[in-house]
Amino acid sequence: MTTSAPETKIVNEWRIACDGGGALGHPRVWLQIAKEDGWVECPYCDCKFVHSEAAAE
Repeated sequence: MTTSAPETKIVNEWRIACDGGGALGHPRVWLQIAKEDGWVECPYCDCKFVHSEAAAE
């Protein structure tokens, strides 16, 4: 059995919330994208949030 890669989302905000989406999500967490990195991963669902400025590079 193989597992699918975590989702990657391009966002326009530096501070975002993740709740895993759907009925079987996880508790809502607020994540801060560091401008040096340009991305952050959710500690629950491993979804990667990439800021649009970093994605353009």
